[in-house]
Amino acid sequence: MELTENKISSFQKDILNWYDKNKKALPWRETKNPYMIWISEIMSQQTQVETVMPYYSRFIAKYPNLKALAEANDEELLKLWEGLGYYSRARNLKIAAGQIVSTFDSIFPNQLSDILSLKGIGPYTAAAISSISFNLAEPAIDGNLLRVTSRLFELDDDISKASSRKIFDEKLRLLISQHRPGDFNQALMDLGSMICSPKAPLCEECPIQKYCDAYQHQTQENFPVKTKKLKQKPVYYQAFALELNGKYLMIQRPETGLLANMWTFPMIEVEDKENKVQIPAELRQQVVKTEVVGEITHVFSHLKWYVTVIKCQLATDIVQEVAPLSKQEWISKEDFKTTVFPKPQLKMFDLIKKA
Repeated sequence: MELTENKISSFQKDILNWYDKNKKALPWRETKNPYMIWISEIMSQQTQVETVMPYYSRFIAKYPNLKALAEANDEELLKLWEGLGYYSRARNLKIAAGQIVSTFDSIFPNQLSDILSLKGIGPYTAAAISSISFNLAEPAIDGNLLRVTSRLFELDDDISKASSRKIFDEKLRLLISQHRPGDFNQALMDLGSMICSPKAPLCEECPIQKYCDAYQHQTQENFPVKTKKLKQKPVYYQAFALELNGKYLMIQRPETGLLANMWTFPMIEVEDKENKVQIPAELRQQVVKTEVVGEITHVFSHLKWYVTVIKCQLATDIVQEVAPLSKQEWISKEDFKTTVFPKPQLKMFDLIKKA
């Protein structure tokens, strides 16, 4: 697309008119409050919007402002986040809230560099907050904006490479509305998710098709250019569901690493899903019968867990003398409301209920 002043003005008018008529109805679009925009953006990272909405409402009700979040109880905060995954996001929110309280006198900073200084906030989130809450003309470059921009200009720069970001940023700075930068960013996000999709884009419905080089040349399927991600490494586990009088034996994971400090069934890593049941040495004297309930899978950014869930019948006369496991507890179903479980463990509970 050849950029002239008139064409840029026309482009902005067309995309913003489309947005005004077709924008997604999202609760955080009813406010310019930077605190609420920040929470919504962090929750939406690698998570579907439909999943985020009820979490967002509960979160804002529990922590309506920065001070409340900065003073949040860690267990309560993580319990509220339960099911969203990537729990470091919740921990970073609390840390950043503390930064704002102590460094910025409890007022959300309105300069891009200050927003970037907060824990857990990167270029995209900082630009989204800056443009939506403070009307700064900062392109909020996410996957949707990368895809739309690559097709508009037929850019063959690999979007998986950090070095390509500068090229897309330069193009978008030429296009972004100085008067409605937040709406402009959100318009392109909605366009990317609703029309300019990765496969089979709905070009005939697109409000900016006349500006799009890829549409003119029918090369939409060639963009964006992206190196394929490496597949997640498969890891196989056996998880042991030991229940007694309405309580499950759970162990707490280490303070650092994957699913830090969270509670799961006792688990052991095995070579593959076909392995025969291998009861941990600490439990062999207590387990008299086992039954394979089924398997759950869970994908992390770099790993894919395959967990075989095994229900165990206990020798009840000696169950209270279970040999010590690292940070173990018998947790009642009533205590589930206050105990933080990671997504894989929630999937295991669901599997047992269905069985």
